Amino acid sequence: MRFKDYLPYYKRNLKVAFPVMLTQLGACLAGLFDSIMVGHYATADLAAVSFSNAIFFTIMVFSMGALMGVTPLVGFEVGAQSDKKNIQHLYHSGLLFTCLLVVAMALLLGACLPFLHLFGQEPVVIEAARPYYACIVLSIIPFLFYCLFKQFLEGLGNTVVAMVISIAMNLLNIVLNWIFIFGHCGFEPMGAKGAGIATLISRLLMPICFAIVLLRHHEWKQYLQPMHEHWKQRWNGIKKLWVTGYPIGCQTMLETVTFTLSFIFIGWLNKESLAAHQIANQIADVTFMLAMGIGAATTIRVSHQLGKGDLVAVRMASNASIHLVLLMNTIGALLMISLRTYIPRLFTEDPLVIDIAQNLILFAGLFQYADGLQTVGAAMLRGLTDVKRPMVYAFIAYILVALPIGLLCTFTFHWGAKGMWLGFIFGLSLAAIFFHTRFRQLLQHLQKS
Repeated sequence: MRFKDYLPYYKRNLKVAFPVMLTQLGACLAGLFDSIMVGHYATADLAAVSFSNAIFFTIMVFSMGALMGVTPLVGFEVGAQSDKKNIQHLYHSGLLFTCLLVVAMALLLGACLPFLHLFGQEPVVIEAARPYYACIVLSIIPFLFYCLFKQFLEGLGNTVVAMVISIAMNLLNIVLNWIFIFGHCGFEPMGAKGAGIATLISRLLMPICFAIVLLRHHEWKQYLQPMHEHWKQRWNGIKKLWVTGYPIGCQTMLETVTFTLSFIFIGWLNKESLAAHQIANQIADVTFMLAMGIGAATTIRVSHQLGKGDLVAVRMASNASIHLVLLMNTIGALLMISLRTYIPRLFTEDPLVIDIAQNLILFAGLFQYADGLQTVGAAMLRGLTDVKRPMVYAFIAYILVALPIGLLCTFTFHWGAKGMWLGFIFGLSLAAIFFHTRFRQLLQHLQKS
């Protein structure tokens, strides 16, 4: 295919992807500013935020991934121009599904609070982590409903609403950080606890804003109308979401578990290595979130074209996303590598943390291609609602390859935190190969049938 043949697909993908990219980037930058602001308060508080979020998102990411199943299911119905009652049924099933996820996540994460000291972190880190962790656990309820609304509207093809709400609430979070972390406007300085309170308030407002938008939009408001369904119909809807969503949740959780365990293992070295790892991970998250934006757009575009039965458009849209993520991550890698000596100074003045972080950022730059390609590859498969095999691939790549190599290099070869990042490069590269090979095989099968 020639470049000009792909131009319409680049434009369509970017039209859908750009708001999602800004949404993801906004969330990432909020976390980035959390780390920068807390890091300037105290190194122990920066390590506490890093440690708490590692545990929180290890479990929470399952629910976030499970709700991603809403997008391809709604997207397929939109592409097939199905009866709108089918989409309404998916929305109501999604509400019930989210309620179940909220209860499960609150119980699991809340149960971890009394046992944070068992993860082998320094006492000063645990002391700062407890109040911050309690706040983000409370934020589960509004945050998961926000995720549902976001995935539902993305399935309908609208990505702008989530962008506006996310950016606005993340800006609010930064302002509240300044007030609560450092003690302004009459408040006492609270460090990590203040960052937790700011996060809780901003997440409470997210679903409220979404609900207001849905109720004020005539086309979307119809999906919110009560449905007089038999309980078996509702249960079947929940089962449909579960069958599509739980493998996505497991896949994303396996990747997150890999990174979470890396935080725990690196925390065994010292708090400076843990803080440096948080800095490198936060920088890598910027390009990862942008790649997730392209991935989300890919899932939407693939599911819509699959619903129409246009397999040529499925292939072209997928290839266009691959090109876009390679270009974007090349730029990201070059920036990370060239600015690695300056970036850590934005987060901390601790010379030891700065020295470790600049080496880790070099590795973060080197794994950009693998990270971007595996993110888009997984999204392409989600668009085809192929979710079970990628879960198996993720287990092999992240748990059986990335972690063992990382542990071997970190503790046996004594490479320190750099060893874990080398493990990431190997694991994510293997995942990218698995996902893209699987997509090509499925597409060939669909074309023959």
